[in-house]
Amino acid sequence: MSKIVVINNLTLDGVMQAPGRADEDTRDGFTHGGWAVMPNDDPDIGRAMGERMAHGGPLLFGRRTYEDFHSFWPNQQGNPFTDVLNNTPKYVASTTLEEPLPWKNSTLLKEDAADAVAKLKEQPGKDLTILGSGVLVQTLMQRNLVDEYVLLIHPVVLGTGRRLFPDGGAFASLWLADTATTRHGVIIATYQPADTTTENRATK
Repeated sequence: MSKIVVINNLTLDGVMQAPGRADEDTRDGFTHGGWAVMPNDDPDIGRAMGERMAHGGPLLFGRRTYEDFHSFWPNQQGNPFTDVLNNTPKYVASTTLEEPLPWKNSTLLKEDAADAVAKLKEQPGKDLTILGSGVLVQTLMQRNLVDEYVLLIHPVVLGTGRRLFPDGGAFASLWLADTATTRHGVIIATYQPADTTTENRATK
């Protein structure tokens, strides 16, 4: 059985919207796009994420994140991510997209997203990773389908923007399984559901 691992950049006030570029996601008049790469790109993050992606399994996306990644990454050169992203199997939860999907190795999940992901978890193989895709993450949290959160917490407060854990979202009790701090002060925190990690905590 596979695990579902969420990887997301967050501000100290929990915002996940548009971490990479100014024009990445301007919904609701958001003007702080690119906050995760300003003022300095963090090589420690690139190294940590590159290692994780190189050994990871399939990716899960919501429609918006999938379309944004496809518009950007296949055109990039000289980085450790493009080939991995191009060649990795990608599952996309969407009720509006149609097959064939434009990015190679992509499969459309046509049924209810939570039901489709639950079926993917039952299959043997490597863990499935969700990048971005806040709406999809929140949907899966409602069904307790997320097994691990890798949160890259940046030392910035925006005061506005879409959050990974919004008001009225699903309740989750988590345990801090691992933590590391980069040279630019980003905390890479790995959390797991508390009710599934009692045995792991007892052995540490």
